[in-house]
Amino acid sequence: MYPILTVAVALKTLWPARALHPHEPLELLYAGTADGVEATLSRRAGLDFAPISAGQIRILNPVKLARNAFRMWRGSQQAEALMHDWRPDVIFVTGGYVCGPVVWAAARHHIPVLIYLPDVTPGLGVKRLAPYAQAIAISFPEAAAHFRKYPVQILDTGYPVRPELRERRMTKAQARTLLDLSPHLPTLLVFGGSRGARAINLALVDALPQLLETMQVIHISGEPDYERTLHRTSGLSAAHHARYRLFPYLHEAMVAALNAADLAVARAGASTLGEFPALGLPAILVPLPISGGHQRHNARYLADRGAAVIVENDALAAKLLPTIQEFMHNPDRLHTMSQASQALARPRAAETIAAAIIDLARSGDVAPP
Repeated sequence: MYPILTVAVALKTLWPARALHPHEPLELLYAGTADGVEATLSRRAGLDFAPISAGQIRILNPVKLARNAFRMWRGSQQAEALMHDWRPDVIFVTGGYVCGPVVWAAARHHIPVLIYLPDVTPGLGVKRLAPYAQAIAISFPEAAAHFRKYPVQILDTGYPVRPELRERRMTKAQARTLLDLSPHLPTLLVFGGSRGARAINLALVDALPQLLETMQVIHISGEPDYERTLHRTSGLSAAHHARYRLFPYLHEAMVAALNAADLAVARAGASTLGEFPALGLPAILVPLPISGGHQRHNARYLADRGAAVIVENDALAAKLLPTIQEFMHNPDRLHTMSQASQALARPRAAETIAAAIIDLARSGDVAPP
């Protein structure tokens, strides 16, 4: 979601000077699943929303396969109606199940498509959609090799990071104060994606009594695990509770949480590849042990460049606590990792992608940089 929302902001900024016709308004519509987080986040960002049915079809359960196949068929009908009625000039997609029906419908209507790949390696969906695209934006040069066999323009843009993260509008002390934390204590941020990560939550809760002796912790558990985590941490001492902040999810305050942290423990979703470098935030990454191994490639990219270390999901119980302590008690090593992470930042990615989208809408091609 966040690359889409970030590029939408960049489009609004660039549009007055690059409009297709004088005084022509910029119209943006987000198409996504009605029951997903995108419906909420897109509307919070002021974007109109169109529901498209979709579902995973690489599954073995025949009942789920039949149900999701019907959803994809229905989504194809919805996407076809969207192209016919709304008549977009250009389509921008970032992967996910809903992108299939949308891109296939766009191809039938000869509407140019720009795909953005946030991960180091593409999933099956992006690979299958690549032949229908006019351009593919990538976060890392290494990703270009996956698309050279397609007649598509490849744009090495980097990851589009939210402006409020790129511009570093607050210090660590200010961010910690916003979260009602001490401005001076070392701060650990732990989260597992939009719905959380149970394995990370369980390992962290077990480690909290030792961790809270020397640091403060911002813990985003995800909605599904929030009540369980709240119950399990109710026995912490008053002194430890004063250093612990538990949230089911953070919207705008996530910016403060990222700015407040000295170290993050997280899954290795695509956002870590952009947002952590933008802030120079060192990380302990726990790749999700499914999804075709994409998170493992993401984590390895940062780890190989000295910006993160990897702890495997099945080793969390034994390794999470000592790994956190190893880094949080070694400021020099954290500083070295922070510098390595910051060196990977690409601050103009959103504007580069937005300009390419406008070029596609104007002529069906992307102007050379």
